[in-house]
Amino acid sequence: MPDTSTDAPDLTSRDTFAVWTTVSVRYGDLDPNHHVNNGAINQYFEDGRVGFRLQRLADVAGNTLSGFAVVKFTANYLAPAHYPGDVEIGTVVTRIGGSSYGLGQGIYQDGSCVATAEIVTVQFDPETSKSIALSEEFRRLLEAAMAPASN
Repeated sequence: MPDTSTDAPDLTSRDTFAVWTTVSVRYGDLDPNHHVNNGAINQYFEDGRVGFRLQRLADVAGNTLSGFAVVKFTANYLAPAHYPGDVEIGTVVTRIGGSSYGLGQGIYQDGSCVATAEIVTVQFDPETSKSIALSEEFRRLLEAAMAPASN
């Protein structure tokens, strides 16, 4: 199956994202400097990925939260996030391969991008732990959430 990809999308632009998830910042998410710590930021990224799966991939038969593993996660922390408040996590598909797909994410607070992430997820057979090809149905759902083409 050919790799379907786009040029690297601008993860600091709100226009890039296909799906949004909102999470409330908890007091326990803060570090000693009263900024949201990197562990909490990474949890927000995960909350965004779960929201993406529930919003865009729920039509695929079976449990869309199992049979997939994150094999690469790269985050960039751009500015501090604060309590109290909410953060919005944008998620978009950046690449579709044979057994894997890439996601781009951005976390925004008060209209500013505070962090971005790039993720590669692989589908695998839970019984053998070996990667398996993405189904055509799954690929169609991913394609519908691809990043807009760059000009």
